Amino acid sequence: MAGGTRLANTAWEALMAAHATLMKEFAAERTWQELSMREYDVAYTLSKCPAPISVTELHRHVLLSQPALSRLVDRLAEQGLVERAPDPSDGRVVLVSLTALGRDTQRTIGRQHARSVARAVTSRLSPAELGQLETLCRKLARRNPE
Repeated sequence: MAGGTRLANTAWEALMAAHATLMKEFAAERTWQELSMREYDVAYTLSKCPAPISVTELHRHVLLSQPALSRLVDRLAEQGLVERAPDPSDGRVVLVSLTALGRDTQRTIGRQHARSVARAVTSRLSPAELGQLETLCRKLARRNPE
């Protein structure tokens, strides 16, 4: 078991180091225009939602505290990128979604970011390794491991 713990932690540290390295590279790019990477992450998450979602639901998909996320949504709303509306089924809940400007901004930045990601990973990994990476990451991301 000790060897398994060591191996698991070594793999975890490698995953975190790879993430940190790539995120620093992406942060240094001019891709983000007027948004921070965290603001883009929220816009990207909202772009994947077919309907408005609550801030609580949004919180499940981004790595921010609830108060920080609420402030970030407020900033995006002030910029005209996100709109808030009361939930018709529960007046205490606020639903958020991208505005047309928010969707356009996310797509513009997203296209540039997608090219950056492709350059970064294809310069380091073969197509077979990329497939393995996707398989392993999807397996790790499952909530109920098999």
